[in-house]
This record gives sequence, C-alpha cells and structure tokens, in this order.
Amino acid sequence: MPTFDVVSEVDQQEIRNAVDQAGREVANRFDFKNTNSSVELEEEAITLRSSTEDRLIALRQVLEEKLVKRKVSLKVLDYGKVEEASGATVRQEVKLVAGISSDKAKELNKFIKALGLKGVQSQTQGEQLRVSGKKRDDLQAVIAALKDEDFGIPLQYQNFRD
Repeated sequence: MPTFDVVSEVDQQEIRNAVDQAGREVANRFDFKNTNSSVELEEEAITLRSSTEDRLIALRQVLEEKLVKRKVSLKVLDYGKVEEASGATVRQEVKLVAGISSDKAKELNKFIKALGLKGVQSQTQGEQLRVSGKKRDDLQAVIAALKDEDFGIPLQYQNFRD
C-alpha cells in the first residue's frame, strides 16, 4: 500500500547561514551605523536588537531577504512582541516553528478526509502525518491539494513509497 509522510522541518544550517549573512550586511550598511543593531541565533529562536523600532523593522526585512534567498519559508518565523531593552534599545524574539502540532495535525487530517478520495487514510505519528492509500494517483492528488492550501506552516513530503 503506497504511503508518504507530511512533515514540517527547518533546515538549521540554512537558517544559520542566513542569520550570518544578515549580520554581516547590518555591520556594513551605512543606515545601520551606530544603531547597535544585531541578529543572533539561539537554539529555537532568533533575537533582533536595534536602537529604534524603525531600525528593527529594517533589520527584520534584511533577515527575511536572506532567508528567502536561501529558500527557507517565512512561515517558519513566529514574531514575538517588540520589547524595550536596556540602553534605550528595542528587541524582538523570533521563534522558529518546526514540527506539526497536534492542532495542525487534526486540521490536516480533516482536510485530507474532506477531499473524499476513496481508500486514502491519514494518521498522526508524533510531529508528522502518515498518509496511505490504495492508489499512487490518489496520494499524488493529496500532495497537490495540500500544496494548494495554506495551513500557516511549511510542509514537506517525504518517504513516498509504493
């Protein structure tokens, strides 16, 4: 019986490269001089710091450009509140969203069932979804339908087996 997995993963190496590139660009750009702007990568988040909220927005744009160039979906980013920090600066925490939460998994299961394809089943396995069906064409139709719909998280399709 053909199957495939639906996952939501983040390529940490690409994220690290994009953050490094953004940091280098911020260090060299004239409009960021003397603004104490920085981009730092932690385990599951990126911290943006700058002197004003306007510079923070520009910093966020630079980071997003670098991520797009490295083919990382912006759906991975979950922006937190802009907070006042010490030394008259502002900071913003950007969480990296990876994995399919149980709520999203339920939403995906409902969507797949609503397609009404005969013999297609889906089940949650941890932070991924396993979709199985009798016909390969039905599974390819499920993948196409999932790509057309926006669930707010980046989806990848792995382990397609006949």
